[in-house]
Amino acid sequence: MQEEYANLVRAAAAGDAEALNRLLLRAQEVAWRFSTSVCGHADDAEDAMQEALIKTYRYVGRIREPEAFRPWLYRTVRNACLMGRRKKAGEPARLQSLDDVLPGPDGRSRPDARDPRKNPEQLADNAGLRRRLRKALRMLPGPYRAIVFLREMEGLSTREVAQVMGITEDNVKTRLHRARLQLQGDLGRSSK
Repeated sequence: MQEEYANLVRAAAAGDAEALNRLLLRAQEVAWRFSTSVCGHADDAEDAMQEALIKTYRYVGRIREPEAFRPWLYRTVRNACLMGRRKKAGEPARLQSLDDVLPGPDGRSRPDARDPRKNPEQLADNAGLRRRLRKALRMLPGPYRAIVFLREMEGLSTREVAQVMGITEDNVKTRLHRARLQLQGDLGRSSK
């Protein structure tokens, strides 16, 4: 996958518009997943993702190491999230959307899309586990959550995570270990 990104970066830098389009589409998916993990709120995540995509578009020709595109993208998203937080430091607490609060047109709560191949018991078990895992991930300190996301969900190496986060590889290992212990404890408590 890393080589695929590198080839797209090289081709886009050389002026291949189709390669740039494919790179941006792939980067959008990766940036969205990471920004939702790091930024927390969907609106902030979307802003960070858009900022990262704009920077990719503008600076693809300046990327010195095409093989390191994904870590570069993660750093760009992380920085955009941090800048967004700084800008909003003095703003009031976030308001909930009326769409999230009000019932649907029929008066009932809005339904979620369900997987038709699973029975209701499986859906409930999966939904419960996902809810517990999301809650446990939210309870992690931001840097730990970002490291867990990059290592466990995105499959980056310890070295790549260290580059993205701007810390040493030993720090990544320590924080990942602590995050895993905290997740294990939180998930164990929430299942009782």
